[in-house]
Amino acid sequence: MERHAMFAELTEAFGPSGYEGDVRAIMAGHFSGPMSVSTDRLGSVVASHEGEAKGPKILLAAHMDEVGFMVKHITKEGYIRFLPIGGWWPQVLLSQRVNVRTRKGDFEGIIGSKPPHAMKEDERKKPPEIDELFIDLGVVGEKGAADAGVRPGDPIVPVGDFRPLANGVLAAKAWDDRVGCAVLAELANDLPKHPSRLYLAGTVQEEVGLRGARTVAGLVEPDVAFAIDVSLSSDTPGADSDAVEKFGAGAAVLVHDSTMIPNVALRDFVCEVAEAEGIKYHLTSLHGGYDTGAIHISKIGVPSIALGLPSRYIHSHVSAIYEEDYSALLNLMKAVTQRLDSKKLSEITKFV
Repeated sequence: MERHAMFAELTEAFGPSGYEGDVRAIMAGHFSGPMSVSTDRLGSVVASHEGEAKGPKILLAAHMDEVGFMVKHITKEGYIRFLPIGGWWPQVLLSQRVNVRTRKGDFEGIIGSKPPHAMKEDERKKPPEIDELFIDLGVVGEKGAADAGVRPGDPIVPVGDFRPLANGVLAAKAWDDRVGCAVLAELANDLPKHPSRLYLAGTVQEEVGLRGARTVAGLVEPDVAFAIDVSLSSDTPGADSDAVEKFGAGAAVLVHDSTMIPNVALRDFVCEVAEAEGIKYHLTSLHGGYDTGAIHISKIGVPSIALGLPSRYIHSHVSAIYEEDYSALLNLMKAVTQRLDSKKLSEITKFV
């Protein structure tokens, strides 16, 4: 599949936390062929491949879920009150389109609020809270909503098409973390020669507590793990002008996040590989967490690190990445899996 077509397929797919079925089917399709495919009991999908030698178990994890919403209740007028799934800022929601999935099909709606002309002066000075917003499906009354099959618990996602912008910038919903899913899909479709036992995992429910990462770690019992995800770009107005996290900076190597301090020897190995291969990269940190936050403390401990690329406007209806950074991230993952063998693992895990 052509790369941009794959990007569109992945980013436009419906898949909030707990409802990743459409994305799982796409990932299973990319994984089938030379790889053996299975799922855990939470819904994560895992592909495995035995390398040229029975080397370490390497887990590459990318979460399939996106931030979304859930129907809380239906008003007597037929409007939907909703709950957030994952982290949202209310100011990015007003007047945006959403897709509500019911037992009778998918229905598009608009997020609405009390109009500013009807607000008091103090109300206009602050964005509304999520529990003040509603979704308008265009139906009339509770019966109209019932006829559409709407009921509490139904999942909701933003509506957003994949769109290439100028100069290699790519806009879409759900780059967090369909960009990691795309890396895994390309690895599976063009599997590099490697000396290890390679596991590619599309995990579930990362946005609500790294839940799929925990069950995948229990299934695979990896020797070393990588999370592939987005980081933040600091090249927009108001950002730190001295920050290195910007479009064109290449792959991001996370030196710290809220859930994990990476294995230092593994971090250095990744940087050495990037430099040896001439792959552009940068070191960064993030207030947040990745799947490796759960994986690295499973069983007796798993040397882990998170890798990504700068992204703008995550956790909104549209985010953006730079295609050259994506290529750098993909090439880095290929090179790392080709070089990570039993000898290197012993060096990484030697503490005395």
